[in-house]
Formats: sequence, C-alpha cells, structure tokens
Amino acid sequence: MTAEPAPAVSPALSLYREIDRAEWSRLAAGMAQPLSETEVVQIRGLGDRLDIAEVSEVYLPLSRLLSLYAETTKRLGADTAAFLSDADSTTTPFVVAVAGSVAVGKSTIARLLRELMSRWPGTPRVELVTTDGFLYPNAELERRGLMSRKGFPESYDRRALLSFLTEVKSGAPEVRAPFYSHMRYDIVPDAHVTLRRPDVVIVEGLNVLQPPPSPNDVAVSELFDFSIYVDADSDHITQWFVDRFLALRRGAFSNPNSFFNVFAHLTDEEAITMALGFWNDINLPNLEENVLPTKHRATLVLEKSADHVVERVLLRKL
Repeated sequence: MTAEPAPAVSPALSLYREIDRAEWSRLAAGMAQPLSETEVVQIRGLGDRLDIAEVSEVYLPLSRLLSLYAETTKRLGADTAAFLSDADSTTTPFVVAVAGSVAVGKSTIARLLRELMSRWPGTPRVELVTTDGFLYPNAELERRGLMSRKGFPESYDRRALLSFLTEVKSGAPEVRAPFYSHMRYDIVPDAHVTLRRPDVVIVEGLNVLQPPPSPNDVAVSELFDFSIYVDADSDHITQWFVDRFLALRRGAFSNPNSFFNVFAHLTDEEAITMALGFWNDINLPNLEENVLPTKHRATLVLEKSADHVVERVLLRKL
C-alpha cells in the first residue's frame, strides 16, 4: 500500500497575525497616555528616536496586550489551584522576554514596557532584569579565552540564568540576580538586583530565545510566558551601532573610570573604523549565527524601519 504524501502547507498560512502600523496604532484609540515627554526622553536610549507618538501608537497598546496576557495567566493559575483543591493558590510572576540584536533598541523597549505595564491596574509591580548580569566575569572569560566572544551564547552562565528564572517561576519570595556595570564592562561583585515576587518580570537580552544546547537540556525560553523579538534590517542596525558608538565616545567613554575610556580621544574617522571593526568581527556574526535564527520562537515580533519606527507587528496566533 502506497503512503499518501503529506498535505502541502499553503504559503498564505502563517503562525503569526501580520498587523501593519496603521492597523496596530488604531488599537490605541481611547487609551490615555500615562507618560510625559520628559519621561520618554529619560527612558530613551542613545541613538533611539523614540517620541511620544511612537509610545502612544505602538508601545501603549503593546503594554495593554501584555497586561491582559498577565491578568489572564494569573486567573488561570488561581482557577487551576481551585480545581486541584490546592491550598496554596499563590500565582507566580508573569515573565516577558525582550530579544534582538545589539543596538536594535531592545533595552529602551524593555524600560518603556516596565513603565507602561506598571500603570495598568492588573500589573502594578514590574521588575526588569538584563541578561548582562549573567555574563561570566571578565576574569573567567579571559580564562576561557572568550573575551572576544562576549555576548555569544557561550559567554553566559546559562545555569545561573536558568536557576534564577526557575526560582522566579516557582514563586520564591525573594530572588537575586547579579548586577552588571556597563561602565566597568564587568559583573560587580556582591551587587545584586533583588526581586520580591512582582506581578511581571521583564528579561532583556541578546540570547534569551536560544534553543537548549542539547535535547536533554531545558531552554531558557521555556520559562517565559511571552516573548518579544525586536527586528530590523542588518544594514540599519549597523548604522545604529556606529551612531551609538560615536555618541558614547562623546559621553560615557569620556569618564576616566569607564572601561572604554581608551576610545574617548579617537577622531571621528578612527571611531567609525573601530566601531565597524567591533560590529563586523563580533556583533554581526553573533546576530547572524545566534540571535536572528531565534526570531521565529518569539510570541511577538516588532519590525523596525531605518528611523527606529515600528512599521509592522507580528503576533503569534493562539
């Protein structure tokens, strides 16, 4: 008996709802903008062109959607406990991941979502943790010969990150994460970020959607309730990275305590050459090999245009 061929999947089918900017922005109708112009400026990262219109039209409805997911998940947890006659009806924090390339603006988005989600009644307590804190200390990276691959998956203490998220999702009353200083470019010993069972935890980082290293391992992404991938053309991200490097050279790099102070006195031409070297040797290969291939694992994808404006949203179908 001859086996029938598997049915072909129509190219029109997709795991995602594709929502263009105009359609998405209409979702903000009737939502009051809780942030002032000053607050938006304070949240905005170097090189980002985030303005109050972008916040209102893109991130305010996104924050409401996340809040709805969090509230629904909390109700499901309570209903499940009641169904099981479980005396412990404590629900665990709703965990949101924000992934994407270096310089794509994911840190700004994570900070912005923390502020916006905390304004919705169902999610007043929101904490933000970056996976930079789970990088191995520079001394350990040097010992392993990984300093030139800082940011690649192997430069992170994956077990520590898994342990942290497991404690969060287990409902531990207090969980601590290591603290990373961008000024020092290293982990700060004995410094921690402490979480005390908030409503929402946002985890921002390059490699948060990575698959497990082997089939027997747990993926970090299995501990997320919702995940966001911030996407853009690599040529645009290259320019954003160079622009940010130049801005840092004029600002943070000029601090004598900065790890990057050696770059403060470069000319514009030297700084651009240096930035492109970092990008082409480290960040672009990491993007192409490790970060971009995880985009399809996200619950929602934000697609940015050359000016950092979100032009399309992809939302995974339920």
